[in-house]
Amino acid sequence: MNEVAVFGAYGHTGRFVVDELKGRGFVPVLSGRDVGRLAALAAASGLEARPASVDDPASLDRALAGAAAVINCAGPFAATAAPVIEAALRAGIPYVDVAAEIEANADTFAHFADRAAGTAIVPAMAFFGGLGDLLATAALDGRTEADEVHVAYGLSGWHPTHGTRAAGEVSRRRRDGRRVRYTGGRLEYRDDQPPTLDWPFPEPMGPRTVIGEFAMADVVTVPSHLSVPEVRTYMTVEAARDIADPDTPAPAPADESGRSAQTFLVDVVVRAGGTERRAVATGRDIYAVTAPLAVEAVHRLLTGRTRTTGVASAGEIFDAAGFLRALSPHITLDLPA
Repeated sequence: MNEVAVFGAYGHTGRFVVDELKGRGFVPVLSGRDVGRLAALAAASGLEARPASVDDPASLDRALAGAAAVINCAGPFAATAAPVIEAALRAGIPYVDVAAEIEANADTFAHFADRAAGTAIVPAMAFFGGLGDLLATAALDGRTEADEVHVAYGLSGWHPTHGTRAAGEVSRRRRDGRRVRYTGGRLEYRDDQPPTLDWPFPEPMGPRTVIGEFAMADVVTVPSHLSVPEVRTYMTVEAARDIADPDTPAPAPADESGRSAQTFLVDVVVRAGGTERRAVATGRDIYAVTAPLAVEAVHRLLTGRTRTTGVASAGEIFDAAGFLRALSPHITLDLPA
């Protein structure tokens, strides 16, 4: 059985996921709420389309019927994650999503931790949340405790998709406009401005000014399985300005695969017991690279290469270093020896 349902298949990231599934030998089953866009994608790709809505459980059941797994690419995940997870649990199949919404990911861990025994639910299996968690876990090399985890995002720029903007607006409303950070072993909401500092990115990027405490989904995924009181994430000021500017355009394709020209360097520093270890990943297009992350997760879930079941982040359920090395066609790694 190699059918994988993709909810939100016609979205920007969803299309990358569909192409990656096809390239890996899976048969994507296209699903989503927009019947017109779904039909257009089905006509162009020759794949089966099964329209479904999160407020119609029966339609979700039909969308997942016969599928071996489901990848949820449809945000805002505050609205879609729970209904699609419920459908996956009814079908008895693994669930993976690409959510970058901090609160939506926290909800998944909180609401399904006691209900998913025997079924894998992997939230934030994406550039934000998944990649940083894998890098931090690999840097710890089997240890499960750390004093601090720092995830610095060196983006050349950030041209957000419509879905990114919609998800960000949902998160802002849920936080009442406040910012969030992970400190003292918990999420903390604040009204002040985040700090600005210089981060020593390795070459080829080099030192850059970053927004400190620019919290991303890593503040949920990393402490979900690692005992660490401080998880800090940082963003280059250029990317932070892009995402804050409502006039920043959506990503534009720069090659035949649809990838944009935007590049990234993710620098993870883990401090534990007086030692410091670093893991680095570089590549191109944060949305495109989410596809191999999500599809590699599905491949490992369906071939039994997992360490646990239930709700689990990428670093907990998979062999982090092995997973990252499997992404070598898409990212360049520098992991601790």
